[in-house]
Amino acid sequence: MLSDSLPYFITSTQLFTELFQSEGQELDGLGADLSDLEAQFNVDTATWGLDYYEKELGIPTDNTKPLSYRASVIKSKWRGGGKLNSTLIKTVCDAFTNGNTEVTFDGTIKVKFNSILGIPPNLNDLKAAVSQIKPAYLELVYLFSYLLINEIHQVMTINQLDSTPLNEFAGGV
Repeated sequence: MLSDSLPYFITSTQLFTELFQSEGQELDGLGADLSDLEAQFNVDTATWGLDYYEKELGIPTDNTKPLSYRASVIKSKWRGGGKLNSTLIKTVCDAFTNGNTEVTFDGTIKVKFNSILGIPPNLNDLKAAVSQIKPAYLELVYLFSYLLINEIHQVMTINQLDSTPLNEFAGGV
């Protein structure tokens, strides 16, 4: 502590006590500011820094979307360069769904979401990212997973069924 290195007759005055308290508060605030700045260097922890990433990548900024959605768009744009193949599309889709998509190509590109039941919440952003890297002449189909009767009949309790969102069931909203 700085006050420990000064003589007592100086540190015991009200002026220096208040000065040290004020400087301490400023230094504490500076430490917090540095921590916040450091968080901006990682797209997964960035908040206000996402604006800069989006500007650099030519992505329109939409502050109404959750930070995680915006970070997904940024990551997919970074991953979206190179020759188009199913691996590239999977890499872009995985950025939005935290992995576990399956991409197949048999004349039509098919993207299946394995780890998410229902429609992913940021599907429109994912579609926009994939449409930027795929040729316009290729058809793209999204396949969604839902709970089926054989997965719930005599498997789930009434309480489990009651707590499961409707959009996870086939035909759910």
